[in-house]
Amino acid sequence: MSQPAPLMAHLDELRSRIFKAALAVVVGAIVAFVFRDWIFNLLIAPYEKVADDRSLVFFRPTEAFSLFMRLSLFGGFVLASPVVIYQIWAFINPALSPRERRWVVPIVAALAVLFAGGIWFGYWSLARGLGFLIDFGGENLQPAIGGDFYLTFAIRFLLVFGIAFEFPVFLFLAAAVGVVGWRTLARGRRWAVLIIVTVGAVVTPSGDPLTLLLLSVPLYLLYEIDIWLIRFLLRR
Repeated sequence: MSQPAPLMAHLDELRSRIFKAALAVVVGAIVAFVFRDWIFNLLIAPYEKVADDRSLVFFRPTEAFSLFMRLSLFGGFVLASPVVIYQIWAFINPALSPRERRWVVPIVAALAVLFAGGIWFGYWSLARGLGFLIDFGGENLQPAIGGDFYLTFAIRFLLVFGIAFEFPVFLFLAAAVGVVGWRTLARGRRWAVLIIVTVGAVVTPSGDPLTLLLLSVPLYLLYEIDIWLIRFLLRR
């Protein structure tokens, strides 16, 4: 059996993985900056749909510049997410047994697909949540929303959905290492609903019941799917 690598070797490996992940984000941000107008129009489409095509405004001379910088960084993170996830797994890969390493590719693929799926579902839900919030003001309150505020809201909205959709993978990993079993998860459905709704109420940027419902329902469905995957895949 080979001797474990010294601490400095682990730190060098960690530094290398962080550098590669950061480089991927930077490259993705440059690509996103080139297509910033297209990305911006894509993000404001839900607002324009529910706000009768009212344009967003900005209140400071530097607001438009900082807005597009943040938009590019967000786009870069989304584009680089498969690389970032791979670098994380590549760092812990040497500590895994050959049997465990066979799970790396499916798990990395699942994390990337679920994150992208969460972003997509969050985008679909964004117009519904905005419609509920804007219509709640009635005819007496007309929306005049700053572009910086809206972009921050929209990015956080999408990230919440993207990150939340990752939880089935970590639940599956917990079952794979024996922390929890499928029978325990099946018996804990009521607690799962309570935790999903509670966490959803805390992390959703709008806090409205419609957005909470749109987040909680798919998460619970993923929880049920996870139970079946744990039951049959891990048994094999």
